[in-house]
Amino acid sequence: MVVKVTGDPDPKTGFVMDMKELSDIIKREVLLKFDHKNLNLDTEEFKALNPTAENIAIVTYNLLRPHIAGSLDLQVRLYETPRNFVDYPANG
Repeated sequence: MVVKVTGDPDPKTGFVMDMKELSDIIKREVLLKFDHKNLNLDTEEFKALNPTAENIAIVTYNLLRPHIAGSLDLQVRLYETPRNFVDYPANG
């Protein structure tokens, strides 16, 4: 999974977003919920939703979006194989 955040750098910090903060959000909101889990059985998000790469990317985006400033663009890229991946949103 690749999480892409784009926007204008903060004039004080030079960061679009602090990467430590982004890493902590991803760990808390996504990895701790889904990593090494049977998505159909062990997660609320996929009990009634087929965990295709597309759906996993959308769910991940929706989990992260509230924690990323609205002024920043967010995109989730999820790889199935080194050559096959999905982007959500597609034009992020």
